[in-house]
Amino acid sequence: MTAIGSKEPRTIKKYLREGIVEPAFQTPDRPSKLAPYAKQLTAWLVSDQRKSRKERRTAKLMHADLVKLGYDGSYERVAAFVREWKGERQRAYHTTDRGVFVPLVFQPGEAFQFDWSEDWAYVGGERIKLQVAHVKLSHSRAFLVRAYLLQTHEMLFDAHWHAFRVFEGVPSRGIYDSEAWPPRVRGQAERRRRSTRSDLARSAM
Repeated sequence: MTAIGSKEPRTIKKYLREGIVEPAFQTPDRPSKLAPYAKQLTAWLVSDQRKSRKERRTAKLMHADLVKLGYDGSYERVAAFVREWKGERQRAYHTTDRGVFVPLVFQPGEAFQFDWSEDWAYVGGERIKLQVAHVKLSHSRAFLVRAYLLQTHEMLFDAHWHAFRVFEGVPSRGIYDSEAWPPRVRGQAERRRRSTRSDLARSAM
């Protein structure tokens, strides 16, 4: 039988009567000093994932930055938080279906994604091909879809205008596949790239 120590007789009798071998002591919940800063620390870690290894901050630098914000806890707690966060990301990396996909994390209002697709519809009894514009918010995954007869500059701008009107705001940046642009725009972009390469070649001579 485990020794209980110098407990009061009534407490010892209680343990014996209830058949308790190892008394359990309730540990009061103490909020972590890091808890108020967890959101900020997570945002830094997410932001660092988009940077090169040389540009990423170490746990020590993050601890120093938190101290400037008022954190008075230990460096070890910050380092443990960073290790746990990176460990969860690594586990997610290895447990997804393909084993190579890590979902991107976006902040609210940070970015939107744009793409075109093709579909068919009956209009006035006639089957016609439609060019469908897709605009999706990267954080909330809210989206808007609009169909057009052609992929033109006017349709491209119209889709963006309606999406931002519905979303009630414009994200900081857009993510586009080069194939999402109308053929004329892709041609202009390619001509600009060729012109830039020619200018660089001439300047190097």
